Amino acid sequence: MNVGLGLPVNDPAQLLTWARRADAGPFSALGLLDRLVYDNPEPLVTLAVLAGATSRVRVQTEVLIAPLHNTAVLAKQAATLDRLSGGRFTLGIGTAGREDDYLAAGADVHRRGRRLDSQLALLRRAWSGEPYGDGAGPIGPAPARPGGPEVLFGGFVPAVFERVARWGDGFLGGGLGPEWMDTAFRDVEHRWALAGREGRPRLVAQVNVALGPDAVVAEARKEMGGYYAFTGRAEHMLDGLLTTPARIRDAVTAFTGIGADEVMLYCWASDPDQIHRLADILP
Repeated sequence: MNVGLGLPVNDPAQLLTWARRADAGPFSALGLLDRLVYDNPEPLVTLAVLAGATSRVRVQTEVLIAPLHNTAVLAKQAATLDRLSGGRFTLGIGTAGREDDYLAAGADVHRRGRRLDSQLALLRRAWSGEPYGDGAGPIGPAPARPGGPEVLFGGFVPAVFERVARWGDGFLGGGLGPEWMDTAFRDVEHRWALAGREGRPRLVAQVNVALGPDAVVAEARKEMGGYYAFTGRAEHMLDGLLTTPARIRDAVTAFTGIGADEVMLYCWASDPDQIHRLADILP
């Protein structure tokens, strides 16, 4: 059973402590969200620092908003992080839909899906060592993993499942209970098979948690509510925040039971002592 930690973003100075404690514990990965117009650390820079401070745990974006990025620069950044981490980098990737992020980046929020589709072919080309395009040669360095870092797609629309089948290594789903995630997992697997892909996609579930004294839970609710305020459904999302050992343990068991290869426990409060509490309750 692989269980990772989604890192809180409201106190970046604590993240090295989180990373070192997780690396010494039973956790499989460290995930970090991406926003532009928000008070969060830039994920690729931050994960590079955390990868250098750890030796075992994987680092991944959950999820990087690729259409905001220059594709050639992103290819180089991802390959560099994969190489320097010894192949411990997973690029969780998606489009998101917050208009202010796109306005700040000078990108068109309405064309984000089409832009991502065009980026994927270029990323794979760059990571394979082929010339990037007309008049542009290969972009190095070569990633540690042949063909590029592991790529997971996040989201729940059919286009996301199609991207997994065509370009990805797996799927990352968050914000849904096991019964709904089961449907998404099976859809991803079905499209994977229809595409003639060998093996099976890696399936990752994300669940929001806060474990500790009342102050920890209150901080998590505040941070999570602020993050999801733009959706108009913040209270609904907060209803899914798991705050007791039994509920967290049951969620990990349930997601594993429907085929999740990894369950990411996304922590919204900055208290790093949650790492030990969570480690103690894992099934």
